[in-house]
Amino acid sequence: MNHKNISPEEFDKLSKEPNTEIIDVRSPEEEVEGFIEGAKVINIMGPTFAEDIKALDKDKTYLVYCRSGNRSSTACGFMASNGFDKLYNLDGGIQAWNQYSNS
Repeated sequence: MNHKNISPEEFDKLSKEPNTEIIDVRSPEEEVEGFIEGAKVINIMGPTFAEDIKALDKDKTYLVYCRSGNRSSTACGFMASNGFDKLYNLDGGIQAWNQYSNS
């Protein structure tokens, strides 16, 4: 396993740690469903996804999310194969986050 699936609670807690970056891998059209503050958008379906990911600092911790957790899991796999080792996927994606943050 090259990344860990975490709950919205864990995601929220980790997002406050130093040297941590949040990555939103959804398409721009999906931002209407909600957005996690401070996230950097790197669309997994975009033409520059691979380059944008490879340009990130490998020493940081990355919290990755999408709509449901599937594409972000794929993104974490890609990141792991490119030398990133501190990867966390938001289990349930923005849908789970919205339920958590609105509760």
